[in-house]
Amino acid sequence: MIMLTSIKGKKFCLNSDLIYKITEAPDTIITLTDGKVLRVEERCEQIRQSIIDFKREIYAAPLEG
Repeated sequence: MIMLTSIKGKKFCLNSDLIYKITEAPDTIITLTDGKVLRVEERCEQIRQSIIDFKREIYAAPLEG
């Protein structure tokens, strides 16, 4: 999950696998696979980097015994 900030300033976590597309116009608008739309403060590139960092973290984690 990635941490985002709503346009009202409230922090929340989002399952990045649910993202269908991200657009900037001028707010950043995230459309989810179910059609729901979220407006966030982070820019598209920040969200993209957060997703990359999250995926690296979970795939690089050592397997527990």
